[in-house]
Amino acid sequence: MDRFKELRDLFSEHVQKMIKGESVLFTVDVDKDELWNLYLGSFPAGTNDIYRERRNHDCSACRHFVKSFGNVVVINKSYQVVSIWDFDAKSDVYQPVIDALASFVKTFPVCDVFITKEKRFGTDYNRELLEDKSVFTWHHFYIELPAKFVSKSSETVGALQSVARDRKNVFKRSLGTISEYAIEAVLDLISQNSLYKGMEWKEQLVKFLVLHNDYHKLQTKKAKDNYCWLVSCMVGGAMSKIRNHSIGVLLTDISEGVDLDVAVKRYENIVAPTNYKRPKAIFTKKMIEQAEQTIKDLGFENSLGRRHAVLDDITINNIIFANKDVRKRITDNSVFEDMKLESVSAGRKDFEGVEEVPIEKFISDILPRTTSVEVLLENRLISGMTSLIAPKVSGSPSMFKWDNGFSWAYAGNITDSLMKERVKMAGGNTDGVLRFSIQWNTEAEHNPNDFDAHCVEPDGNHIHFRNKGAVHSSSGKLDVDIINPSPGVPAVENIVWTDKNKMPEGRYKMFVHNYTHRGGRNGFSAEIEFDGIIHKFEYNKELRHDENVIVAEINYTKQSGFVITKSLESTIASRNAWNLTTQRFHPVSVIMYSPNYWDGQSGIGHKHYFFMLINCINDTMPNGFFNEFLNESLMKHKRVFEALGSKLRVERSDEQQLSGLGFSSTQRNHVMCKIEGHVTRIIKIVF
Repeated sequence: MDRFKELRDLFSEHVQKMIKGESVLFTVDVDKDELWNLYLGSFPAGTNDIYRERRNHDCSACRHFVKSFGNVVVINKSYQVVSIWDFDAKSDVYQPVIDALASFVKTFPVCDVFITKEKRFGTDYNRELLEDKSVFTWHHFYIELPAKFVSKSSETVGALQSVARDRKNVFKRSLGTISEYAIEAVLDLISQNSLYKGMEWKEQLVKFLVLHNDYHKLQTKKAKDNYCWLVSCMVGGAMSKIRNHSIGVLLTDISEGVDLDVAVKRYENIVAPTNYKRPKAIFTKKMIEQAEQTIKDLGFENSLGRRHAVLDDITINNIIFANKDVRKRITDNSVFEDMKLESVSAGRKDFEGVEEVPIEKFISDILPRTTSVEVLLENRLISGMTSLIAPKVSGSPSMFKWDNGFSWAYAGNITDSLMKERVKMAGGNTDGVLRFSIQWNTEAEHNPNDFDAHCVEPDGNHIHFRNKGAVHSSSGKLDVDIINPSPGVPAVENIVWTDKNKMPEGRYKMFVHNYTHRGGRNGFSAEIEFDGIIHKFEYNKELRHDENVIVAEINYTKQSGFVITKSLESTIASRNAWNLTTQRFHPVSVIMYSPNYWDGQSGIGHKHYFFMLINCINDTMPNGFFNEFLNESLMKHKRVFEALGSKLRVERSDEQQLSGLGFSSTQRNHVMCKIEGHVTRIIKIVF
């Protein structure tokens, strides 16, 4: 039997080489009794004779091994299966057996991901005491698996395999039923900023298009099926189940020939809030050609081209405040203007401390005696960043309800924290009044541990994985729960509250629990977001099995809102927004009303207050105009103009000069300002 030990050693060497570098193994749908009978029946004549009562190679240890591990395969880069029997046995006796098993296994399709809670398969050897008192050693098939293939999950093997099968089947259906045209059409809508929350899917759709093309290049059904098994295990749930997400509804409708407008409206009915009033226009190349003809007929060719406004475009009579440098640039009487400011500042009683000042009082009573203004660019104000837009051709006729050709555009898509983006891609809600998110497995070293986000609310209610998806009476909900982090794919979990009025007052205890330690040596990061500010936390130590780490305790009252009372070391995450760093004061160059209130005009839409910031550069390509701005005589062409407003975007420019913060007179808001006149002080301007 020494020859069998040589075979077993060659077999073990092959299996270890085969699974090295693999992150997942598979099984094929073979009858295990047939596989064992084939093993026994494939030995050359005279090489597997009866020994005592059974044939030489008919042992219970090897039978159990062949039935439990004999159908394991890997899927290679060509999407072909490689079995554990695909090796050179270096023996005329064993090679026919090994070849028969390999050929037999590879005739069957992959049916499952191989998941086990056992580290060892088979029996290495056992010994038998013979009648002559000598000891005989019997060798058997035996393999010891690396730890990465051994599941520590509390879920059963069957349950875990069911999840993997479902993921693969949905992925295959997505690739088979969603057309390339549909993916490209949706990406085109996203690039035009014409799809509500479309940017959240852009990265995924670009990757899905690549996967879609790779899948359809494969020539055989078996290769395509293997592709789906392998790739669905690598890309994660959001990608593999893209057909089941809101964007999948849109992709499927377009693939099935549903009219583009109808398909987009159905998608927006799923994802858009009830107050979403103005979807972007859906247009094709033909519609743009028709729009161009309409514009030509109406005589607005020179009015369409839009650019970022600069200081030379505006006049002093339409400015409420300008700092010293700007005043010198836009008026020939800067010396006299400076003298006026100095004279009215003298003798004026100073304001003491930080006080709340209504915007109109600030304009009428404080600004005339102010020489410089700085605003605190808080994270919550990023969505209110705005740019003044001018026509490329000066003096071109105004298309708007007011008598000048200027318009404005607020920020559209804001880049959130990377963790926040990952939560959204995993299907989590990040738009609540309070958010607690955790993230791990971000290092080069794989961290397969099962970390869980928990929160114990003031009334003792416990939000965690056992009630995932349930909306609690507080409006709290855990909506993302990752159990088995994939190598190279960061894992996230998310708890969000959506209604302050439902939240009980008191302490919210947020912590991370290591439910299952699978060998990961790294810690986690966390974010808590409220009032537009993201607080970041890092825990860089290894968590023991079943260990809890408190991230923060937050006290909530209706009067004071959310206050962090105890936590890991944290930071308020500043961001880069339009070339400026948030959570800092930035100097104001110009304060003005929106163009619909210039030159004494009033009552033409809502009034906006613009605080233009020095070095503020809009890094997006905003619409040149919106339908709300257009003269009533043009509204019968509103679909054409809405298409053009999206298509004819303002080109990015480093010479903007008039971008900053905007505040609507119809929305409650505030901004902290540092003003300098006779003294320097900070005030809170209320809108």
